Amino acid sequence: MLPPRQQPRPGGLQTSLSLVVSPDACGSPNPQERGSTSDQARDSPSESASSRETWPTSDALMAKKLEKEKENGYAEHSVVRNMPNSDKISLRDIARERVDVIADRMRNLPDEYLEKFKYELRVILEGSGGAQHRNEFQFLQRLVNCRGELTEGILCLTHRTQLEILVAIKTGIQAFLHPSVSLSQASLIDIFLYKRCRNIACGSVLPAEECSCEICSKKNGFCNLCMCAICNKFDFEVNTCRWIGCDLCSHWTHTDCAISNGQIGTGPSVKVGVSSAETLFRCHACSRTSELLGWVKDVFQHCAPTWDAEAFVRELDFVRRIFQRSEDARGRKLYWKCEELVEKLKGGVADPMACKVILSFFQDLDDPSKNQGNDEGARPIAPLEAFGKIADVVQEAIRKMEAVAEEKMRLVKKARLSLEACDQELKDKAREVSMLKMERQKKKQQIDDIESIVRLKQAEAEMFDKKAAEARREAERLQQITLTKTNKSEEDYTNRYLKQRLCEAEAEKQYIIEKMKLQESSRAAQSSAGGTDPSQIMYSKIQDLIKNM
Repeated sequence: MLPPRQQPRPGGLQTSLSLVVSPDACGSPNPQERGSTSDQARDSPSESASSRETWPTSDALMAKKLEKEKENGYAEHSVVRNMPNSDKISLRDIARERVDVIADRMRNLPDEYLEKFKYELRVILEGSGGAQHRNEFQFLQRLVNCRGELTEGILCLTHRTQLEILVAIKTGIQAFLHPSVSLSQASLIDIFLYKRCRNIACGSVLPAEECSCEICSKKNGFCNLCMCAICNKFDFEVNTCRWIGCDLCSHWTHTDCAISNGQIGTGPSVKVGVSSAETLFRCHACSRTSELLGWVKDVFQHCAPTWDAEAFVRELDFVRRIFQRSEDARGRKLYWKCEELVEKLKGGVADPMACKVILSFFQDLDDPSKNQGNDEGARPIAPLEAFGKIADVVQEAIRKMEAVAEEKMRLVKKARLSLEACDQELKDKAREVSMLKMERQKKKQQIDDIESIVRLKQAEAEMFDKKAAEARREAERLQQITLTKTNKSEEDYTNRYLKQRLCEAEAEKQYIIEKMKLQESSRAAQSSAGGTDPSQIMYSKIQDLIKNM
């Protein structure tokens, strides 16, 4: 049986991906499933229980980045400049329209608009909208899968964002849309055409290791290095019995898939020279069998010391379900021992104690003398030998009881310390609650004072508004009075000016008349002396004209 998956190398790529089955292999994908990454292609993949995404950087940096993204709520994607209706495109247009046409239109779009496409598809793949998002994703995937013209030559003409969206729609993996994951255009095209593993952490050229088995030869995107041979999903969880590997073809299978698909059962031993029955795993890829008891033993010997209580219970449950229908004696013993340890762990037995018990159990299974003694229990033995065996059993039982008693005392002491810590914490919390209440009262008083000040300022503002209105009305009245007086003053000035001009004209007229009279008298004297002067006639006419005026 293949060795269990070991811890990844430091600094290895660690990426959480959506676990989506190839639509050609297993029907409609499930966009809700998640996975993590692997470090070596030959290691055993396993499914991650976490649904949160991490990306290929250090843990601390990525945690800070994810928190920043959550706080911002991806606000940067919401600021998109208004685009003309003729330039606007949708995810459905990208999925069904000609590649070159969409590529030309996307080259004219701003980066904010392209990011909006990727964010919209990520939301759909997350499935937060329920049935509506699932239906939309299935519709987009049908549009992409039915396009037979998407060959390597055509895909070379695509825009970068367009290609990422097409790959994400076909695989159902939203990691292709994340800015921290950047693959070359050639790699994206190979993934789209099932020439490369869609698991970014694996990235093997398909078929992996030039495998020619029936599953790998279908060229439907299956990778025998990181995917389950039954469900075609990939995920990664180190040090676990969740995956079973074939000794001969090195294909991996989920334990749950193998149980539900009937790949685990009892059969003749695969070991040479052994005729007894044992629990076997039949590989879905090559149809050959591998024994499971030795594999479970190797996993526990290598990995059990690093498990916590929760992981220990989970792994024991996997082993219990593997050997639940076992018909061989050793398999049934392992099944009952797993049942017993699960109950003890749930009852509070420490993890190291359970680890020692299960490892000791595996050693007892491999001890030929003990197995032979169990098989030949009916053989009569001497009294002294029987007493010796009874004494050994009693001493072993006493040692186990002492170990259990010590463990119980340690647990009691630990519980007492925890209780004291809880009491102290309760006192601290009560003190904090009283301080918070006092602070709350103080804040409430401050709020009341501020509200009273606000009401006072509002009353002052209303009073000032009234005074301002009265001042405006007074100003309008004074302005009207000023305008009236200005018009009257201008009229009086005009009248006085016209009267003055009239008086001046009358005075000038009188002056001219007096002058003419004087001239007439002088001319009359001259005319009496010398006859009529022609100029006299002219002066007479002018005088008549002035009188008429």
